Amino acid sequence: MKRRPSGSFKGRVSLEDAIVGFVNQKWAEGLTFRSIDSYERQLKKWAAHEGDKDVTQITTQEIRDYLAWLRKDYAPVRYNGSTHPLSPKSIRNIWVTLSAFFKWICLEFQIPNPMQGIPAPKFQKKPMEIFTKEEVERLLKACTYTKEADTFIRRSYTYQRPTAKRDRAIIMILLDTGLRASEFCSLKIGHCDLKTGKVEILHGVQGGAKGGKGRLVFLGKATRSAVWHYLVARDDRDNPEAPLFLSRESRLMTPNGLRHLIKRIAAKAKVENAHPHKFRHTFALTYLRSGGDVFTLQALLGHTTLDMVRHYARIAEIDIEQAHHRASPVDNWRL
Repeated sequence: MKRRPSGSFKGRVSLEDAIVGFVNQKWAEGLTFRSIDSYERQLKKWAAHEGDKDVTQITTQEIRDYLAWLRKDYAPVRYNGSTHPLSPKSIRNIWVTLSAFFKWICLEFQIPNPMQGIPAPKFQKKPMEIFTKEEVERLLKACTYTKEADTFIRRSYTYQRPTAKRDRAIIMILLDTGLRASEFCSLKIGHCDLKTGKVEILHGVQGGAKGGKGRLVFLGKATRSAVWHYLVARDDRDNPEAPLFLSRESRLMTPNGLRHLIKRIAAKAKVENAHPHKFRHTFALTYLRSGGDVFTLQALLGHTTLDMVRHYARIAEIDIEQAHHRASPVDNWRL
């Protein structure tokens, strides 16, 4: 089937209809619900600002004006009531969404791409943070015991939390595998082989993998033991289709629920800036510092390119260089 020559499309395509077609295309490609939901929300906000327009007639200047409005005048109202401006990273994400949308529009209708004249907005990346060994030890202790209770009639005391085994296993799996929150919450009992340590991340939306790409990751002996101690008390432990981890209400754990759980544990452990993705960073950098290679790390993390892995590698090399400066025998002994 021959494509129409550039600029030959004569019909009218409303912005609303185009967004529906784009979202359906992303479902067909097997993107995760979270990615598609982000695309749809950002595009609908843009459409509300632009009005009912023919998407094939939108100009570069109109898109540029919209991005400038987001940066200068837009005051988003968030769930917590704050109205501070969008961060440069958020504006960059909107640019990425519009770029993907118009790339699809141009292929579908063979029209010039209005995004070509708009470079990606710049933003300053935050320094990558990871957990220290001491912080992880405090997190694990906070999983096991309640906060120390003070009384007037007896000594302070603690007792074991009812979700201690589950929460300890969660921390150890996140640290041992570097899984994304969506991948972790999609795990079922049958995906985890406690004899070999192999954990299967499924392809497609069911596996929660970014871009729908599945893979194998592995658990060490201590993590396997922690998971076994959690599952042994579960009535559905022999059901391979049962979720590997459940909420306190015995429901499927969600990425948002996982984030709140990590924050609660971290607050008790007095560990700052704790979130599930920080375990992924910690796994990646510790893996490289321990002698792992970037190609194996790429496979374990599920990245399609080496770009992010090279970023981890550069940080690891900087750490090694700084460590050498601090520990150089020749310099410290003043030879």
